Amino acid sequence: MPHDSTTRPTSSRPGTRPRSRRWFATALCGVSLLGAPLSATALYAQDEPVDAAAVNQIRDEAFNRSQVMTLMSYLTDVHGPRLTGSPISRRAAEYTMGQLKSWGLANIHLESFPFGRGWTNDKFYAQVTAPVPFAVIGYPQAWTPGTSGLIKSDIVYVRIDSEADFARFKGKLAGKIVMLAPMRAVDPRFAPLASRRSDDDLARMAAAPMPTPAATGPRQSGPRTAADSLAQRQLQAQQAIAVRRRAFIEDEKVGAILEPGRGDGGTVFTPNGASRDPKTPAKTPVVTIAIEHYGRILRTLEKNIPVSIELDIRNTFYDADLTSFNIIAEIPGTDPVLRDQVVMLGAHFDSWHAGTGATDNAAGSAAMLEAVRILKATGLKPKRTIRIALWTGEEQGLIGSRAWVRQHFGTRDSLSADAAKFSAYFNLDNGTGAIRGVFEQGNAAAAPIFNAWMKPFADKGVKTVTLANTGGTDHLSFDGIGLPGFQFIQDEVEYGTRTHHSNMDTYERVQDADMKLNAAVIASFVYHAANRPTLFPRKIPVTP
Repeated sequence: MPHDSTTRPTSSRPGTRPRSRRWFATALCGVSLLGAPLSATALYAQDEPVDAAAVNQIRDEAFNRSQVMTLMSYLTDVHGPRLTGSPISRRAAEYTMGQLKSWGLANIHLESFPFGRGWTNDKFYAQVTAPVPFAVIGYPQAWTPGTSGLIKSDIVYVRIDSEADFARFKGKLAGKIVMLAPMRAVDPRFAPLASRRSDDDLARMAAAPMPTPAATGPRQSGPRTAADSLAQRQLQAQQAIAVRRRAFIEDEKVGAILEPGRGDGGTVFTPNGASRDPKTPAKTPVVTIAIEHYGRILRTLEKNIPVSIELDIRNTFYDADLTSFNIIAEIPGTDPVLRDQVVMLGAHFDSWHAGTGATDNAAGSAAMLEAVRILKATGLKPKRTIRIALWTGEEQGLIGSRAWVRQHFGTRDSLSADAAKFSAYFNLDNGTGAIRGVFEQGNAAAAPIFNAWMKPFADKGVKTVTLANTGGTDHLSFDGIGLPGFQFIQDEVEYGTRTHHSNMDTYERVQDADMKLNAAVIASFVYHAANRPTLFPRKIPVTP
């Protein structure tokens, strides 16, 4: 999931779900724990059928013969990180396609799209050597160059806020390791790093109102005040200085830039550092380091005590193939009338590079892979075709899923014939946390359907539907053109505090029980979507 994708839908409306949207059904007898059987009687919510026998089979396979953590280890320990465009991501795709073939899926293939150059970090060494030696926790920023071998240099704090500062540093920085940013506050953490969604949290989500559609046309605002104009000029001046500062640093041919990382306690969140366009290559190595180490170095420099460092970075660019890929495979439908219709499940396959891309988003990919494995292992026969898609380029702006949807389904104003045969897409991309429900994405007709499909998993805390939207991941590529695309509600666990885009995004942070549940819920959802009498209902457009 991209950096700006941590939208957390909330609502100030108290109370429970409006009466008109409650779930109505006959009582469920014998709700199972783990693999224990449910009642053989089909369950209904506003006439939406649930195949209890199929759910029993799915739960038994998911909880008693799971392979999901094995998949996780291969996608992380062996084939991680999976930065889009890198040869590691290609090897991960080859492994994944082999698994899909071994389970008996059909039409297994890659579909390419334009992306840009690939990049890997092959070596990183950073050691402060004076006044007191210590190893530096840090990571090169993606798509930045490496050093020309080992650099030994003093570190220089370069504070440029005015024209005079440019003149002061001109001609003095060649080969130096520089720090540009001031130190920020590092507050103690009194709140826990991990949490589950409480009943109150879920109740607030369930009571969320219909999202307000985005307004179109020119934005209306009041007259600009003198204070507004001054603030705008100050912001523009700061932005202009920042652009000039980076260009100045590159022209000075510094050895590398050290930047303070977001996060604390040794957790480093790594950003993209340069363009992936081979026509605009970055000139300067950039390293994000742990905030505690950044602070130690900067405070020492401010005491006029020199700090020396050794730095060796080896990064490789891959320009021979400027495309990336999406992994596609299918379980063919069995009904002669409905098999041309499609239900999709998916997650993004790519990751950032400091960790191994475990919670973001091998967890989603492994859950989706396990879901299709479960469906094949149980021998269940979907009437519609079930198609799994694992996307790359998500971290750079949903590039892979948007390209695929545009190619196969068209645009909102010009949908293809295949779009008429499309039922729904289900996505997972909020870390390791257990599924607790579904975001309806403003599709009110989904509520009774989802409530029925969740009922067999109520014993595991899966119970909430919310009209609220959630953003930042691949279901938006479908929802954006008017097709049903949904993201599951998950417990947040450590996603925003520890693992999302960080060096701590590793296998150890993934929770086995959550992964088994997620695969079971997803398998059940897509199976029921494939077997319901009609296509999944579309969202009714609302005029702003």
